[in-house]
Amino acid sequence: MARRCEGKHQLLRDIRLFGDPVLRTKAEPVVDFDLELRNLVKDLTETMLDAPGVGLAAPQIGVSLRVFTYHVDDDEPGHLVNPRLSLDGEEEDDDEGCLSLPGLQFPTPRAPRVVASGFNMFGDPVTVEGTELLARCVQHETDHLDGILFIDRLDKKQRKLAMKAIREAEWSGIPVPQVKVSPHSTQRIS
Repeated sequence: MARRCEGKHQLLRDIRLFGDPVLRTKAEPVVDFDLELRNLVKDLTETMLDAPGVGLAAPQIGVSLRVFTYHVDDDEPGHLVNPRLSLDGEEEDDDEGCLSLPGLQFPTPRAPRVVASGFNMFGDPVTVEGTELLARCVQHETDHLDGILFIDRLDKKQRKLAMKAIREAEWSGIPVPQVKVSPHSTQRIS
């Protein structure tokens, strides 16, 4: 379901939630830098800002293409098509969340610096360099393009907590496990 925004084409798109297969599928490279791609970038940007979020990848709105948008700090929103990353520095843990796993945050290891090269929606080469939140955002969104969720990067203990939180989340399609009392004696028989 999409909602129309003010403007010529822009649509707010539904954000796919954990469990949707498109989130686990490697996205296809963009080959046509056309009106359809420019409309996709506009829809991604409007949906991200409306959510609100700091980044949104095309698979999160059901489009399996290597495109994402970002909006960190007070800068203008940006986007990157067919990104390639160069990471620098020793990984640091910081809380990270995701619009496809609403309300959940866990300490996730990421490189503190990134240089991302790719293209804008017109096919012009661009480079995005960032540290801290921008570096984390670019890595997170690029992971989405590879079918990777931030919970995949958690250590075993944190991943277990994340999966428990997902099962208990109101938005989750995974049934919440019911605790049942056994009708059988729990006494040990000697």
